Amino acid sequence: MSERRSGEGQPDRTLALLWRNHRQTAADGPAETRRRGAGRRPSLSVDDVIRAGIRLADEQGLAAASMGGLAKELGVGTMTLYTYVPSKEELLDLMVDQVLGERELPGPGEPRPDDWREQVEIYSRQTRAMFQRHLWLSQVSTIRPPVGPGMLAAREYLLSALLGLGLSAPDTNTAALAITTYVDSAAGLEAESQLVERTTGQTNDAWWYERNDLWESYFDADRHPAMTAIWNANGYQSTTRDAAADSYRYGLDRLLDGIEAQRPR
Repeated sequence: MSERRSGEGQPDRTLALLWRNHRQTAADGPAETRRRGAGRRPSLSVDDVIRAGIRLADEQGLAAASMGGLAKELGVGTMTLYTYVPSKEELLDLMVDQVLGERELPGPGEPRPDDWREQVEIYSRQTRAMFQRHLWLSQVSTIRPPVGPGMLAAREYLLSALLGLGLSAPDTNTAALAITTYVDSAAGLEAESQLVERTTGQTNDAWWYERNDLWESYFDADRHPAMTAIWNANGYQSTTRDAAADSYRYGLDRLLDGIEAQRPR
Protein backbone atom coordinates (compact mmCIF):
# COMPACT_ATOMS: atom_id res chain seq x y z
CA MET A 1 0.00 0.00 0.00
CA SER A 2 1.73 3.15 -1.20
CA GLU A 3 1.33 6.45 0.58
CA ARG A 4 -0.09 9.54 -1.06
CA ARG A 5 0.51 13.12 0.04
CA SER A 6 -2.01 15.92 0.22
CA GLY A 7 -1.16 19.52 -0.57
CA GLU A 8 0.57 18.83 -3.88
CA GLY A 9 -1.88 20.55 -6.21
CA GLN A 10 -1.65 24.05 -7.68
CA PRO A 11 -2.27 26.42 -4.73
CA ASP A 12 -4.61 28.88 -6.45
CA ARG A 13 -6.94 26.36 -8.02
CA THR A 14 -6.82 24.06 -4.98
CA LEU A 15 -7.87 26.88 -2.65
CA ALA A 16 -10.61 27.96 -5.04
CA LEU A 17 -12.03 24.43 -5.06
CA LEU A 18 -11.68 23.85 -1.32
CA TRP A 19 -13.45 27.10 -0.52
CA ARG A 20 -15.86 26.99 -3.46
CA ASN A 21 -18.92 27.28 -1.19
CA HIS A 22 -17.46 30.07 0.92
CA ARG A 23 -16.36 32.60 -1.69
CA GLN A 24 -19.17 33.24 -4.12
CA THR A 25 -20.87 36.54 -4.77
CA ALA A 26 -23.81 37.48 -6.95
CA ALA A 27 -21.37 39.16 -9.32
CA ASP A 28 -19.15 36.10 -9.62
CA GLY A 29 -21.80 33.39 -9.82
CA PRO A 30 -21.24 29.69 -9.18
CA ALA A 31 -17.87 28.28 -10.14
CA GLU A 32 -19.33 25.72 -12.55
CA THR A 33 -21.24 28.44 -14.42
CA ARG A 34 -18.16 30.63 -14.74
CA ARG A 35 -16.15 27.78 -16.23
CA ARG A 36 -18.73 26.53 -18.70
CA GLY A 37 -20.79 29.58 -19.50
CA ALA A 38 -24.48 29.98 -18.84
CA GLY A 39 -25.66 28.15 -21.96
CA ARG A 40 -25.78 24.58 -20.66
CA ARG A 41 -26.55 23.26 -17.21
CA PRO A 42 -23.73 20.99 -16.01
CA SER A 43 -24.68 17.36 -15.44
CA LEU A 44 -22.38 17.07 -12.42
CA SER A 45 -21.04 19.26 -9.65
CA VAL A 46 -17.72 19.30 -7.84
CA ASP A 47 -19.56 17.86 -4.83
CA ASP A 48 -20.76 14.92 -6.96
CA VAL A 49 -17.19 14.18 -7.99
CA ILE A 50 -15.88 14.34 -4.41
CA ARG A 51 -18.62 12.08 -3.06
CA ALA A 52 -17.99 9.53 -5.80
CA GLY A 53 -14.24 9.60 -5.11
CA ILE A 54 -14.78 8.99 -1.41
CA ARG A 55 -17.25 6.19 -2.13
CA LEU A 56 -14.78 4.43 -4.44
CA ALA A 57 -11.94 4.79 -1.95
CA ASP A 58 -14.12 3.45 0.88
CA GLU A 59 -15.27 0.44 -1.10
CA GLN A 60 -12.25 -0.45 -3.24
CA GLY A 61 -9.27 1.42 -1.82
CA LEU A 62 -7.60 4.72 -2.59
CA ALA A 63 -6.10 3.52 -5.87
CA ALA A 64 -9.60 2.98 -7.26
CA ALA A 65 -10.35 6.68 -6.93
CA SER A 66 -8.20 7.57 -9.93
CA MET A 67 -9.39 10.07 -12.49
CA GLY A 68 -10.09 7.26 -14.95
CA GLY A 69 -11.88 5.11 -12.39
CA LEU A 70 -13.89 8.05 -11.20
CA ALA A 71 -14.92 9.03 -14.72
CA LYS A 72 -16.16 5.47 -15.31
CA GLU A 73 -18.04 5.50 -11.99
CA LEU A 74 -19.79 8.75 -12.93
CA GLY A 75 -20.45 7.73 -16.53
CA VAL A 76 -18.53 10.62 -18.09
CA GLY A 77 -15.40 10.94 -20.17
CA THR A 78 -12.13 11.52 -18.36
CA MET A 79 -11.67 14.86 -20.11
CA THR A 80 -15.11 15.92 -18.89
CA LEU A 81 -14.08 15.08 -15.35
CA TYR A 82 -11.08 17.39 -15.65
CA THR A 83 -13.43 20.34 -16.16
CA TYR A 84 -14.65 19.81 -12.59
CA VAL A 85 -11.39 18.79 -10.86
CA PRO A 86 -8.18 19.68 -12.73
CA SER A 87 -6.00 16.82 -11.49
CA LYS A 88 -5.68 13.88 -9.08
CA GLU A 89 -3.79 16.14 -6.66
CA GLU A 90 -6.70 18.52 -6.27
CA LEU A 91 -9.10 15.59 -6.08
CA LEU A 92 -7.19 14.08 -3.15
CA ASP A 93 -7.21 17.38 -1.25
CA LEU A 94 -10.94 17.73 -1.79
CA MET A 95 -11.63 14.19 -0.62
CA VAL A 96 -9.48 14.56 2.49
CA ASP A 97 -10.93 17.89 3.52
CA GLN A 98 -14.46 16.60 2.94
CA VAL A 99 -13.98 13.72 5.38
CA LEU A 100 -12.22 16.00 7.87
CA GLY A 101 -15.38 18.09 7.89
CA GLU A 102 -17.53 15.03 8.63
CA ARG A 103 -16.53 15.23 12.28
CA GLU A 104 -19.08 18.03 12.77
CA LEU A 105 -17.22 19.52 15.71
CA PRO A 106 -19.18 22.29 17.48
CA GLY A 107 -18.42 25.67 15.97
CA PRO A 108 -18.42 29.11 17.58
CA GLY A 109 -21.62 29.68 19.54
CA GLU A 110 -22.79 26.07 19.25
CA PRO A 111 -23.49 23.93 22.37
CA ARG A 112 -20.56 22.02 23.81
CA PRO A 113 -19.47 20.65 27.21
CA ASP A 114 -18.11 23.14 29.71
CA ASP A 115 -15.15 20.97 30.66
CA TRP A 116 -12.19 21.32 28.30
CA ARG A 117 -11.23 17.66 28.60
CA GLU A 118 -14.71 16.60 27.56
CA GLN A 119 -14.36 18.85 24.54
CA VAL A 120 -11.10 17.13 23.63
CA GLU A 121 -12.85 13.78 24.05
CA ILE A 122 -15.33 14.84 21.37
CA TYR A 123 -12.43 15.54 19.02
CA SER A 124 -10.89 12.18 19.91
CA ARG A 125 -14.07 10.16 19.34
CA GLN A 126 -15.01 11.93 16.13
CA THR A 127 -11.51 11.61 14.69
CA ARG A 128 -11.24 7.90 15.43
CA ALA A 129 -14.71 7.32 13.97
CA MET A 130 -13.72 9.28 10.86
CA PHE A 131 -10.69 7.06 10.25
CA GLN A 132 -12.80 3.93 10.79
CA ARG A 133 -15.29 5.09 8.16
CA HIS A 134 -12.51 5.93 5.71
CA LEU A 135 -9.64 3.49 6.20
CA TRP A 136 -7.88 4.85 3.10
CA LEU A 137 -7.23 8.08 5.00
CA SER A 138 -4.43 6.25 6.82
CA GLN A 139 -2.59 6.07 3.47
CA VAL A 140 -2.55 9.84 2.99
CA SER A 141 0.22 11.93 4.48
CA THR A 142 -1.12 15.32 5.56
CA ILE A 143 2.26 16.85 6.43
CA ARG A 144 1.16 19.53 3.96
CA PRO A 145 -2.58 19.47 4.63
CA PRO A 146 -5.45 20.60 2.44
CA VAL A 147 -6.10 24.01 3.95
CA GLY A 148 -9.86 23.85 3.54
CA PRO A 149 -12.92 24.28 5.78
CA GLY A 150 -12.66 20.80 7.29
CA MET A 151 -9.06 21.22 8.37
CA LEU A 152 -9.55 24.75 9.75
CA ALA A 153 -12.72 23.78 11.64
CA ALA A 154 -10.73 21.21 13.63
CA ARG A 155 -7.99 23.71 14.43
CA GLU A 156 -10.54 26.29 15.55
CA TYR A 157 -12.33 23.76 17.72
CA LEU A 158 -9.27 22.56 19.62
CA LEU A 159 -7.90 26.06 20.14
CA SER A 160 -11.25 27.23 21.49
CA ALA A 161 -11.38 24.22 23.83
CA LEU A 162 -8.02 25.22 25.34
CA LEU A 163 -8.42 29.01 25.45
CA GLY A 164 -9.95 29.02 28.91
CA LEU A 165 -6.99 27.28 30.55
CA GLY A 166 -5.03 30.48 31.02
CA LEU A 167 -2.01 29.26 29.05
CA SER A 168 0.04 31.66 26.98
CA ALA A 169 -0.92 31.95 23.33
CA PRO A 170 2.14 29.94 22.15
CA ASP A 171 1.48 27.22 24.76
CA THR A 172 -2.20 27.07 23.78
CA ASN A 173 -1.25 26.55 20.15
CA THR A 174 1.42 23.98 21.03
CA ALA A 175 -1.00 22.05 23.25
CA ALA A 176 -3.58 21.94 20.45
CA LEU A 177 -0.94 20.70 17.99
CA ALA A 178 0.16 18.04 20.47
CA ILE A 179 -3.41 16.76 20.80
CA THR A 180 -3.86 16.75 17.03
CA THR A 181 -0.58 14.90 16.51
CA TYR A 182 -1.38 12.25 19.09
CA VAL A 183 -5.03 11.62 18.25
CA ASP A 184 -4.65 11.73 14.46
CA SER A 185 -1.53 9.53 14.46
CA ALA A 186 -3.07 6.91 16.75
CA ALA A 187 -6.34 6.89 14.81
CA GLY A 188 -4.42 6.56 11.55
CA LEU A 189 -2.41 3.59 12.82
CA GLU A 190 -5.60 1.92 14.02
CA ALA A 191 -7.18 2.39 10.60
CA GLU A 192 -4.03 1.20 8.82
CA SER A 193 -4.07 -1.99 10.88
CA GLN A 194 -7.63 -2.72 9.82
CA LEU A 195 -6.83 -1.83 6.21
CA VAL A 196 -3.95 -4.32 6.18
CA GLU A 197 -6.23 -7.03 7.57
CA ARG A 198 -8.82 -6.27 4.91
CA THR A 199 -6.25 -6.18 2.08
CA THR A 200 -4.32 -9.30 3.06
CA GLY A 201 -7.20 -11.32 4.48
CA GLN A 202 -5.05 -12.14 7.50
CA THR A 203 -5.68 -10.89 11.02
CA ASN A 204 -2.87 -9.36 13.05
CA ASP A 205 -3.20 -12.19 15.58
CA ALA A 206 -2.73 -14.73 12.79
CA TRP A 207 0.31 -12.84 11.50
CA TRP A 208 1.94 -12.91 14.93
CA TYR A 209 1.04 -16.59 15.40
CA GLU A 210 3.02 -17.49 12.27
CA ARG A 211 6.04 -15.88 13.90
CA ASN A 212 5.61 -17.51 17.27
CA ASP A 213 8.91 -19.35 16.85
CA LEU A 214 10.63 -16.04 17.61
CA TRP A 215 10.07 -16.52 21.32
CA GLU A 216 11.15 -20.16 21.49
CA SER A 217 14.10 -20.15 19.11
CA TYR A 218 15.49 -16.64 18.89
CA PHE A 219 14.49 -14.54 21.90
CA ASP A 220 17.36 -14.07 24.36
CA ALA A 221 16.17 -13.05 27.84
CA ASP A 222 19.64 -11.79 28.79
CA ARG A 223 19.66 -9.33 25.88
CA HIS A 224 16.10 -8.19 26.60
CA PRO A 225 15.86 -8.00 30.40
CA ALA A 226 13.22 -5.27 30.48
CA MET A 227 10.90 -7.17 28.15
CA THR A 228 11.45 -10.32 30.18
CA ALA A 229 10.68 -8.54 33.46
CA ILE A 230 7.42 -7.16 32.10
CA TRP A 231 6.49 -10.63 30.79
CA ASN A 232 7.19 -12.30 34.12
CA ALA A 233 5.01 -9.68 35.86
CA ASN A 234 2.12 -10.28 33.40
CA GLY A 235 2.62 -6.76 32.08
CA TYR A 236 1.51 -7.69 28.59
CA GLN A 237 -1.94 -8.72 29.75
CA SER A 238 -4.54 -6.11 28.83
CA THR A 239 -7.23 -5.49 31.42
CA THR A 240 -9.79 -4.93 28.67
CA ARG A 241 -8.46 -7.48 26.13
CA ASP A 242 -7.74 -4.57 23.81
CA ALA A 243 -4.15 -3.48 24.24
CA ALA A 244 -4.39 -0.87 21.50
CA ALA A 245 -7.36 0.81 23.17
CA ASP A 246 -5.62 0.68 26.54
CA SER A 247 -2.45 2.32 25.21
CA TYR A 248 -4.45 4.97 23.38
CA ARG A 249 -6.44 5.82 26.51
CA TYR A 250 -3.30 5.89 28.64
CA GLY A 251 -1.46 8.20 26.26
CA LEU A 252 -4.33 10.64 25.81
CA ASP A 253 -5.00 10.85 29.55
CA ARG A 254 -1.34 11.50 30.36
CA LEU A 255 -1.12 14.13 27.61
CA LEU A 256 -4.15 15.97 28.98
CA ASP A 257 -2.78 15.64 32.52
CA GLY A 258 0.40 17.35 31.35
CA ILE A 259 -1.53 20.20 29.76
CA GLU A 260 -3.61 20.55 32.92
CA ALA A 261 -0.42 20.77 35.02
CA GLN A 262 0.67 23.82 33.02
CA ARG A 263 -2.35 25.88 34.04
CA PRO A 264 -1.56 28.92 36.17
CA ARG A 265 -2.37 28.30 39.83
